Amino acid sequence: MSGAAALLDRLRERFGDAAVEAVEFRGETTVFVPAELILEALGALREAVEGELLLTDLTAVDRHPAEPRFEVVYLLTALGAPVRIRMKVRLPGELPSVASVTPLWSGANWLEREVFDMFGVRFVGHPDPGRILLPDDWEGHPLRKDYPLTEEPVEFVGHTPKVPSEIIPQVTPRPMRGGDASG
Repeated sequence: MSGAAALLDRLRERFGDAAVEAVEFRGETTVFVPAELILEALGALREAVEGELLLTDLTAVDRHPAEPRFEVVYLLTALGAPVRIRMKVRLPGELPSVASVTPLWSGANWLEREVFDMFGVRFVGHPDPGRILLPDDWEGHPLRKDYPLTEEPVEFVGHTPKVPSEIIPQVTPRPMRGGDASG
């Protein structure tokens, strides 16, 4: 079986149309599945592809103030018949967590730790769920949109530049439109 459409059909056969939402945007397919199905859905994709299915990247998006607030994004590449597909799960802002995919791809270990470190999303069943980029005593998760920004002016001889808040215009966030698969 090859092609993103064929993989999507396979997922819909197994989980039903209600559990699998797909968005086609600029020739790329994004599949949304409920968080509780992520391991099973990714396993089904691995079985369906010709050749190997690689987890190319794993990241997150903070949609604050929208709810569900977070999206965990799995970027997948099938090597046999070259196919790229993006799978996402939506998570609430309060205590976001999803199953770890390290049983499927051991390389997800570092990627999941980075998402935890930067966004605070917990990966249930992760073999080493600690921070990876920041010190263990760091408070908060810096890529959350509500993370407090701090500024410290840097002084140069004869010139003190403005801090970012004096330069960057303040913008009121617009509500997210449905069907946008970017990110």
